[in-house]
Amino acid sequence: HEGIAGALAAVNYLAQLGQADAGSSGSRRQQLQAGMEAIQRYDQVLNAAILTEMEGLPGVTVHGITDPDRLHWRVPTVSFTVAGQHPAAIAAALAERGIFVWHGNYYALAVTERLGLEEQGGMVRVGAVHYNTLDEIARLGAALRQILHAPTH
Repeated sequence: HEGIAGALAAVNYLAQLGQADAGSSGSRRQQLQAGMEAIQRYDQVLNAAILTEMEGLPGVTVHGITDPDRLHWRVPTVSFTVAGQHPAAIAAALAERGIFVWHGNYYALAVTERLGLEEQGGMVRVGAVHYNTLDEIARLGAALRQILHAPTH
């Protein structure tokens, strides 16, 4: 029964996000659709911000779609590697600065093997969601510049 309560809470939350666009008089379906559309729009803002922060960092390779015109094909989860740095070391350095990321293969072993990254420890993965802020993304960029001794932009 707790699963039903959890599902209801999730639906209510998403509908609440959509009330600004669909209006409080909109149907539940309209509110849910508007909520999901609002999340999708903000995801693109987060995507662009993360990729902007990564752009030009020395030795950083972003894996996946980086073309600004194709960001609608991805969620704001960015995997990257840093030449000469183990992903676990980058993740630990970010954690020391209060930024928590994953490292490794995230259960996508075939992908890291195909990219030739499994033997180097995989990748670092940053994942943002609709309740993250652009200030938090800026903190990520500043921390990476500090770790990599890169100039600020």
